[in-house]
Amino acid sequence: MSNSFSNQILAQIELFTKKGQYPIGIHILPKTLDEEVAMAHLEYLGIKLDKLTPTQSAYIDVHPDGPFKPIYYRY
Repeated sequence: MSNSFSNQILAQIELFTKKGQYPIGIHILPKTLDEEVAMAHLEYLGIKLDKLTPTQSAYIDVHPDGPFKPIYYRY
């Protein structure tokens, strides 16, 4: 539940701070918000993930810092 609540708060902050970017309607928010929540929870648990090497990020065609999943991917 903590992940879910954290995602909701970050989504509200995103919508509030970028009002002109999101007209009234339904929007898909950036995957970076999901990954930010995941990293915060992992850090709290004392888990540290490795960073992708340039070769790895090129192979899977993502930026080394993410987001790592396409916008349409559902967790």
